[in-house]
Amino acid sequence: MGENHFAAAPTALYGIVLLMSAIAYVTLQTAIIACNGRDSKLAAAVGNDLKGKVSMAFYLVAIPLAFFAQWIADALFVTVAIIWFLPDRRIERKVAE
Repeated sequence: MGENHFAAAPTALYGIVLLMSAIAYVTLQTAIIACNGRDSKLAAAVGNDLKGKVSMAFYLVAIPLAFFAQWIADALFVTVAIIWFLPDRRIERKVAE
């Protein structure tokens, strides 16, 4: 994105890559929970996975938005990064129990 001066198409493509990563994360998480059961510690710790759902929603909104308001799309990408940068202690608490 930097060499293209934050043009719309590279920004949207970056959003697609981020969305595919989020889908891979949710798929892996679902597969692990399916192997361990719905009553596993991971399933209890993850719960409804609000961070994962919000991340995918922001990516889905940001991709088409890149062609109309590119700076808002970038702000959504940064927001998701900040959300995931903050520690999520749910899994640590459940494992410690």
